[in-house]
Order: sequence, then structure tokens, then C-alpha cells
Amino acid sequence: MATISSAPMPGMQQIDLSKLNIHQLAKLKQQLDQELNVFQDSLQTLKIAQQKFVESGESVEKITAAKGKTILVPLTGSMYVPGTIVDTDNVIIDIGTGYYAQKDIEGAKDYFKRKVQFVTEQMEKIQSMGVGKSKAREAICMMMEMKVQAQSQEKKASTS
Repeated sequence: MATISSAPMPGMQQIDLSKLNIHQLAKLKQQLDQELNVFQDSLQTLKIAQQKFVESGESVEKITAAKGKTILVPLTGSMYVPGTIVDTDNVIIDIGTGYYAQKDIEGAKDYFKRKVQFVTEQMEKIQSMGVGKSKAREAICMMMEMKVQAQSQEKKASTS
């Protein structure tokens, strides 16, 4: 018999797909489709955050070579002014929700490395949950197909 478990968490129940009618299977499939879309959106958001942390870490590594050189400082998205970096030993980093922290270069590199690692771990968790949901969706689709075939065979048998 085909059964699915919605999550490997305690207290969750298994569903015997063969006992559900086509309408119930369609509703369950629709719910899984919505959950998969949420997972996909979450993965996309995390991928963007991961890329920003990687870019910030790379920028911190490049800043030591810019000491005393003239750079362009962005004032807006399309307006820049020339500036000179005086202190390449310390940086101010955005740690979220409008908070900033002053770090030395090694501390900033370590911060961004840890953030990239954390986001990557979260992405892996979401991907593994998505794989489980996809397998459950495939099982539902197969059961729906079997039930539709069984109904069509019953109709053929009754009309013969």
C-alpha cells in the first residue's frame, strides 16, 4: 500500500493514499504544490542572501589593498564622489535590522564566513524537506492515476 508521512516529526500521522478518493488526493496534491512553491521561494531568498554575504566577504579581503588609494564612494545609485580610505584595519559591517558593528578585518572575514555557512545549512535543510515533499507528491500523482484508470476500467466493464 502507498502511504506518505508529511514529516518525520513526532506526533505526525501517516496517510494511506489508497483510502483517499480522487478529490481528497487532488486537495493533498494542491497543498503539497503550495508548500513546494514556498520552499522554492525560500531557497531563492536564501540564495540571494548567501551571495550578498559572499560578496561582502570578498570586499573585506580587497579593502586592505585600497589603503591610500582614491575610490568612488556611492552617494546614491547613480552618483559617486571621490574618497580615500585611511583606515584599512577596521570596518563597519551591517549585522541586520539597522544595526552595525565595528570589526577588524579578520573578525569581519570570520563573520561573513559564518553567515555563509549558516545560510548554506538552512538551504540544505529546506532542500531535504523539498525532496521529501516531492516524493510524496509523486506518490499522490501515481495513486491518482491508478484510481482514474480503475474508474475507467469499471465504466468499460459496466457498459460491456
